[in-house]
Amino acid sequence: MAKRIKVSVVLPVYNGERYLRKCLDDILGQSLREIEVICVDDGSTDGTLAILKEYEKADPRVRAVYQDNAGAAVARNYGMTLAGGKYLSFLDADDFFERDMLRLAFENAEREQADIVIFRGDRYDDTLEKYIQMNYSIKSAQLPGKNPFSFHDIPDRIFTFAVGWAWDKLYLRAFVEQERLRFQNLRTSNDLLFVFSSFVKAKKIYAMEELLVHHRIHVKGSLSVTRQKSWGCFLEASNALREELLRMGIYEETEKGFLDWALHFCFWNLDTIDGEAYEKVYDLIVGECDQRFGFTKHAREWYAQPELYDRLLQMKDNSCAV
Repeated sequence: MAKRIKVSVVLPVYNGERYLRKCLDDILGQSLREIEVICVDDGSTDGTLAILKEYEKADPRVRAVYQDNAGAAVARNYGMTLAGGKYLSFLDADDFFERDMLRLAFENAEREQADIVIFRGDRYDDTLEKYIQMNYSIKSAQLPGKNPFSFHDIPDRIFTFAVGWAWDKLYLRAFVEQERLRFQNLRTSNDLLFVFSSFVKAKKIYAMEELLVHHRIHVKGSLSVTRQKSWGCFLEASNALREELLRMGIYEETEKGFLDWALHFCFWNLDTIDGEAYEKVYDLIVGECDQRFGFTKHAREWYAQPELYDRLLQMKDNSCAV
């Protein structure tokens, strides 16, 4: 049976009963039928597991497994070990999807013999019940004049042309296994290392124009709402990526791209957090982040967003005022 599976969908779920049926219905209703859906219940305390068992009983393509609560990264890594499809799709249980998402991604991957296929998404504000454009999910202006491409074609933009999350991408499983790609065990930013290291390891990345996934935001209890508890994860993930680039011997080639991205990512984390965590992130940026990455070792002209460099210098001269 495994040889007939075109895509293995890995779906970690934690207390996801509110949106889980919609998510599973969208996945099982895909026009690509030759799929399996590996659902990993990450120690849920609501009705999640019962729903998964219900769908497992009703559709042989669904496999429901359970683990004690360990986080989405551990759940994804566990799900990967069970996958038998030619390609891997890592989806979130509160998102929803266009019917042709997996088919179009699969067909493009097959035609182009790509290691990674990326498609477009938008955001759905769960509070306002409103769709929001997300043009930055693939920045067309940063793409090279060829498709597919590799990081050698855009070394200064390889970390900024797309976003470091996994749910809008399709991966060749043989590529993931060969490169030993795994999700980092962090509360947040746990897919950053997986995604960005895959970008520099892939021989072929293919970017699609179709909008195929809808990502819920402002969902009560989601990790993005509770980053105050994991305010330092962004640095741990960023540093792990830098260490991997050094290990691969390509840091010099990708340094500008990495620093442009890392400086922006630092300020994104600062500007999207509040309370006591704001001061902690502020101090982290002017201290350990600058020490590790050497932001101020370069002139402001080095950066694609020199205003962020100026802001960093100003922060270093002033204490945090929350």
